[in-house]
Amino acid sequence: MANPSAKKSPSIWLGAGLGALSSLTLIGLLSFGDSLFGFPFVPYDIFDWMARVLPGALIRAVIATMVMVITFFQGFLPIGDTSTVAKTAEQSIAIFQLIAGGALFGALLVWLNSRNQPNNYGQMGGVFLLLFTLFIETSLGALELLSFATMWLALLFIGWGWALSKLIQLSSQSDVTLGDQELSRRQFLTVSGASLAVAALGTWGIGRIFGQGTTLSEQTGSTPAPVSDADPFGAALTSGPAASPSPDELSARTPPAQGTRPELTSNADFYRIDINTRPPEINAGSWRLRVYGLVNTALELSLEEIRAMPSQTQILTMACISNPVGGDLTSSTRWTGVLCKDLLAQAGVQAGALGAYINSVDGFYEFVSMADLNDERSMFVYDMNGEPLPTEHGFPLRIYIPNRYGMKQPKWIETIDLVADEMTGYWVERGWSRDAFAKTVSVVDTVLVENDAAVAGGVAWAGARGISKVEVQVDEGAWAEAELINPPLSPLNWVLWRYSWPYESGRRTINVRAYDGDGQLQVTERQGTFPDGATGIHSATVNL
Repeated sequence: MANPSAKKSPSIWLGAGLGALSSLTLIGLLSFGDSLFGFPFVPYDIFDWMARVLPGALIRAVIATMVMVITFFQGFLPIGDTSTVAKTAEQSIAIFQLIAGGALFGALLVWLNSRNQPNNYGQMGGVFLLLFTLFIETSLGALELLSFATMWLALLFIGWGWALSKLIQLSSQSDVTLGDQELSRRQFLTVSGASLAVAALGTWGIGRIFGQGTTLSEQTGSTPAPVSDADPFGAALTSGPAASPSPDELSARTPPAQGTRPELTSNADFYRIDINTRPPEINAGSWRLRVYGLVNTALELSLEEIRAMPSQTQILTMACISNPVGGDLTSSTRWTGVLCKDLLAQAGVQAGALGAYINSVDGFYEFVSMADLNDERSMFVYDMNGEPLPTEHGFPLRIYIPNRYGMKQPKWIETIDLVADEMTGYWVERGWSRDAFAKTVSVVDTVLVENDAAVAGGVAWAGARGISKVEVQVDEGAWAEAELINPPLSPLNWVLWRYSWPYESGRRTINVRAYDGDGQLQVTERQGTFPDGATGIHSATVNL
């Protein structure tokens, strides 16, 4: 007769379940260390490391697929804007990867224990995972090996391996059936109670991580610069060659069609695309901007010193090169900073310099030509809509360059190296355009009925080239010129347009196309975002 207390090897599936549950505890503890002491949150760092080392073709495919899927669901579900949903998806994938890794770890321990007497495989696995984690953290520059953070990670990963091994061994001797496992009532209650505690801690950790997102203004208590009712856009606060028209000129314009996006995007709604699952948080007091290379005098400037320089404020539109036709990876903002050429003049740029190789705290890098740096509209930016740059948008310093997509404009800038040769930027190395010139685009934002007339409205943008004309086509009819909401908020900002025609009920398709300031029609042939930005006609189909 079989011994009811004899050990039986737990199933691979039970090991995977215990591994997944225990990984939730690990996530909760990692979140705890991150919250209290700023220790690395490993799931996000693993994801960021993978995004940096995987082949560019794979990264491009993932980006394109993610944008396509999000755009599809936006058509019938209120899931939010593309950049926010994409960041949430990245964070979710990062969390899932660790949970899946925990499941594989648990299954592997069961398999190893089934072949040998239970031993220290769990601790050995924990050590291996620790070494892998330390390699990733040091590669990202997020960890010093001789630190309390390293000790914390060692405790967590080795402890995780030991605890998971013990849970698996506990489940191997029992006398009550649970699935294909036999568990004693006491062991069943112990494991169940531990699982609930694990899930609670992991859920708390995941919830805390997803709930993060403070801006610098919240950290410092700063408030936006006051804007009067007479000048709701702060146009009077702008300066330089791209200064906005007067408040009187702006208030005299025809109002846009109801439902057209705002001319100025709030900080909270400004799109965010970068190479991080969460933005780097930088201490303003210790941060320094280093300028070196082909200069007469190397500089090391504090934020206060940069803010003390003569400044310029301008309203502008920026777009991501991954923005599909009609997409929402574009925004308008009022940025304040020091002219690039003025800051570099303090260092004395040598004649042989072809441009600047700019490095960011998060590991991003890009080459900017001297022609762009000497443009009177190019700025090193430190304020956004009247308040310090939010953390997620580049605090303490980012760059703005007219006529370029966002991939050419680093955030969280740390060093500027003046070089004699053109160098390759982060996304250029992954196959994207070296120049990243902004394409002319136009979008239908809204179609509605007003006072017995059908009305459409939207925006058009051509970088710093401006918009000279927008045309609209209803169904298969002739192209007709739309009314521009002129003057635009800024020479660098998108232009709002509206068009009305006699109302007839039924299903209507509205197409739009734009001409830049030189009278050049936008590229109407449909092309995807890779490698140098999307082109094609945007249309909207509605029932009126």
